[in-house]
Amino acid sequence: MSSAAPRAEANVDLAAIRRNVALLSGAAARSGAATMAVVKAEGYGHGAVRVAGAALRAGASWLGVCTMAEALALREGGITAPILSWLDLPTDDYAPGVAAGVDLSVASVRQLAGVRRAAEDTGRTARIHLKIDTGLSRNGCAEADWPELVDAAAKAAADESVEVVAVWSHLAHADAPTHPTLDRQAARLDAAYRWATDAGLRPIRHLANSAATMTRPDLHYDLVRPGIAVYGLDPVGPPPSEFGLRPAMTFRTRVALVKRVTAGEGVSYGHEWTTREETRLALLPVGYADGVPRRLGSRPSGVGGMRVLLAGRVRPVVGRVCMDQLVVDCGPDDAGADPVAEGAPAVLFGPGEHGEPTAHDWAEALGTIHYEIVTGLRVGRVSRTVADSEPETGVS
Repeated sequence: MSSAAPRAEANVDLAAIRRNVALLSGAAARSGAATMAVVKAEGYGHGAVRVAGAALRAGASWLGVCTMAEALALREGGITAPILSWLDLPTDDYAPGVAAGVDLSVASVRQLAGVRRAAEDTGRTARIHLKIDTGLSRNGCAEADWPELVDAAAKAAADESVEVVAVWSHLAHADAPTHPTLDRQAARLDAAYRWATDAGLRPIRHLANSAATMTRPDLHYDLVRPGIAVYGLDPVGPPPSEFGLRPAMTFRTRVALVKRVTAGEGVSYGHEWTTREETRLALLPVGYADGVPRRLGSRPSGVGGMRVLLAGRVRPVVGRVCMDQLVVDCGPDDAGADPVAEGAPAVLFGPGEHGEPTAHDWAEALGTIHYEIVTGLRVGRVSRTVADSEPETGVS
């Protein structure tokens, strides 16, 4: 029995992932730092287990996730590399993570107590990374509470219930490499690190995210943590990336219906767009339930909406984006010269190499960031497929 083509798919190029990680880990290695590829949020929508495998083959030696559940899913997928989970609740049961050898971020004495209980329950030493808030005012131990946390961690390390692997933090303005807060945050991390070493601990340090990995080698310390750049999306500038990154995801569908419509007909809910002449419209079976933001529909003026690459040309989406479908204006038939046909592939966004829109273009139109675009596709409605555009020759 032959299987039908996906109604809509997010195709992930593993060769692009490997290329991006090789560039990032090469930059880190020149500073003497190792690389942690961040694969949280199901690998930013790209598929965590497969991205993790590609990243590890390309030079990463660590993986980063948000939750223990994400870390355990990687372990179940056969990933044995070090994994850091950094946003678990103080009331969580840390035993499964400790038992699976997952590194855990700790930002409070209460959280440390939960990790110590897990170590006792499993009979294993828990590996922890102490997180200091250096100026983002999100997760991380407050500077005033840091001495108490370090003291408690040193006592836990002395009885071998924990191993303090790292002291770490996260940057607020890394996408602006010369912003003064970067140096201020680094100084605060250095002070927190000295407090830990004065307490007899010997941790590593890590601070750099994607942008700092690419632009601030002085902040690489012992380990860098690229996230969005792994997926080829540049956090510093618009495409094409000066760093050489290649977007790994292409979002595409197929034409469900083509019809001729006379001049003066309204299109989609509310008739915010009306045909100015006889034209052909192509129906694409994707909408906001699939992750196409409703706000990408055309404005009443017909200007400013999203576009798609269809039959070799970039064409405008007209009318409102609906829950399950949107409409593309293909122009007049012109004596049958228009090649658009039912079943034809349409690219909603991709690397941009063939003129198709990019995730960055969507983000610019919406006033958001490309992180939100690639993580916003609804897997289940949208099939995630994998390609490999290049052999792995030369990739370690």
